[in-house]
Amino acid sequence: MLQPFTVVHFADLHLDAGFAWAGAFSDAARRRRQGLRETLRRIVGVAKDVKADALFCAGDLYEHERATPDTAAFLRQTFADIAPMPVFLAPGNHDWYGQESIYALNDWSDNVHVFRQSRLQHVELRPGLTLWGGAHLGPQNTGNFLADFRANGGGRHWALFHGSENAWFSEQEEGKARHAPFDAADIPAAGLEHAFLGHYHRPQDADHHTYPGNPDPLAFGEEGRRGAVVARVRGDGTIHRERRRVDSTTVHDLHLDVSGCGSRQAVLDRLANLVQGLQGMVRLTIHGDLDPDVDLQGADLRDALATSFDAAQIRYRGPCGSLRLAYDIDAIKLERTVRGRFVIDVLGSNLPEDEQRRVLTAGLRALDGRADLDVL
Repeated sequence: MLQPFTVVHFADLHLDAGFAWAGAFSDAARRRRQGLRETLRRIVGVAKDVKADALFCAGDLYEHERATPDTAAFLRQTFADIAPMPVFLAPGNHDWYGQESIYALNDWSDNVHVFRQSRLQHVELRPGLTLWGGAHLGPQNTGNFLADFRANGGGRHWALFHGSENAWFSEQEEGKARHAPFDAADIPAAGLEHAFLGHYHRPQDADHHTYPGNPDPLAFGEEGRRGAVVARVRGDGTIHRERRRVDSTTVHDLHLDVSGCGSRQAVLDRLANLVQGLQGMVRLTIHGDLDPDVDLQGADLRDALATSFDAAQIRYRGPCGSLRLAYDIDAIKLERTVRGRFVIDVLGSNLPEDEQRRVLTAGLRALDGRADLDVL
């Protein structure tokens, strides 16, 4: 019988992430990067609270191209503070191992073990339990860690690496690329009972593997209950998993229908009711039919959101629909007038739909003799 063993597992924290959507050099992006550090401290706190036997990180702990000496010092001290609890780090495609990486240059405390080879290497967690880990040695072109691999020796065997399970790939966010691809069946075929993984930001608990998901929001629209995974292995080898929330920032996806609002103040009042009591980050999707008499500008919405949120993003198209003009465009384009010709020309242009909407609104207002031409 195996002695019980408890692991806290996380991945894809992405310290020093750019947060381009917030403006990489803005105060909002700076706060988000600091928030990720607080999240790591919370993960370490979970490991202490559950008296974990080890802390696992399956890659993308930080972003190699943006990492700073201050980040290296922060990581070194954070992991040293939980000694003698062992910390196992398996570099991914964003924090790949190289001679100039934090992994190579940092003066780690004795409790930190960095996997440094592209082939799985083993360490003994305790008698009868072996961990096999591997590293990405570059930002791309890492192959299947499990290809031609077979765990040797007695006892039970786990793996720790950053990779893409092929069947789960289609469920990931748009733009996600495959790195170190493998099939779920490769895990037991390699003599491994379980693989603790990173790369996919959407969490998954499968029979033979665990994706914790990114522990703190990096973008809007992320779905699934994510966090640090507390994995407890019982004497018979079965693993019980639970997730602990560790995020330092709450992200909200909100939808504001402006239909029926007869003035700018009516829109702002509706927005105030929508966001009441909320804080953190917000993506606000504006949709519905906007009355052409409403003098509403993007700055009005941004200023209103700035009183409650650290960062805000506004868009005009989403799953609930898009922002539409309350002008009867179909009727206007049939007019044998300057207005009709203007509408036909704009609709026949190659402008994106949102830009067409703004041009139509500003142009029709100008033709009506109005001066409030800066529109959503």
